[in-house]
Amino acid sequence: MKLNVLIQSMRLPFVVLSPICVLLGVSTVIAHQGDIDPLMLALVIVGGVLAAISANVFNEYLDFKSGLDFLTNRTLFSGGSGALPTNPAMHRAVLGLAFITLLLTLAVGVIVIYRAGLAILPIGFLGVLLIVLYTGWLNKKPILCLISPGLGYGFLMVVGSQVVLEGQYKMLSFGVALVPFFLANNLLLLNQYPDIDADITVARNHLAIAYGTSIANWVYGFFAIATLLAILLPVALGYLPSLSLIALLPMPLAFYALYGGIKYQKLIGEHVRFLAANAAVSLLVPLLLGISIIITYI
Repeated sequence: MKLNVLIQSMRLPFVVLSPICVLLGVSTVIAHQGDIDPLMLALVIVGGVLAAISANVFNEYLDFKSGLDFLTNRTLFSGGSGALPTNPAMHRAVLGLAFITLLLTLAVGVIVIYRAGLAILPIGFLGVLLIVLYTGWLNKKPILCLISPGLGYGFLMVVGSQVVLEGQYKMLSFGVALVPFFLANNLLLLNQYPDIDADITVARNHLAIAYGTSIANWVYGFFAIATLLAILLPVALGYLPSLSLIALLPMPLAFYALYGGIKYQKLIGEHVRFLAANAAVSLLVPLLLGISIIITYI
């Protein structure tokens, strides 16, 4: 039972995006015809997964302590895992897990810096700030809360993976990082709708609270269109291979999810198929993009 609580608090389904973003970063190294050190690749994957788990577990603990987890109507995609409200005696163990995974993330970072150099240090520093500050501070700042998921999963993981493996920053990784940047932002944005009333109670102030779901839907739509352009334009200009157009195949799911956001707004949690579509597009598009680049250049 105790182990199950710890595993639940990790919210592992939400960690899947981490190795996908690492794969996308690796694909840019392959496009550059760069050599990939298997040890460094393993460190990047482990570090990315640990960072995502640490962020999730800190979020679980802090939402339990604030009382938020007792106010939400949980779905598969929102409202927390429910692990601590049903097992409150485990809260210290969950906090311990959050710190352990953070320390392990830092340890991996030190090894990476030792082997790959200081170029990765700014990315690692920003990553730690996102983990530590998200639940207690960033989710009270609407714009910062909006872009935090995209910064973490998009730029920090994609660009960070490329920098670790190549030792220097290259523009292609920044370009492809735009795709998970927009999609990860949308992933969290729509998942916040069912929890709006509960979030207000504990003084959160994300975009959907500060500006309402109508404005949030416009932002979601903008990010969805920006995702299309972030693939179409580089393909048209020759920076990405034509095969990368396959990454657009899941994009109708984003507009289906947006339809759910427009129609049901805060009640979208009662129609979980829209949240599922939102999660699926955030995983499938960067995955297909990374695979398309690897197939082209391998």
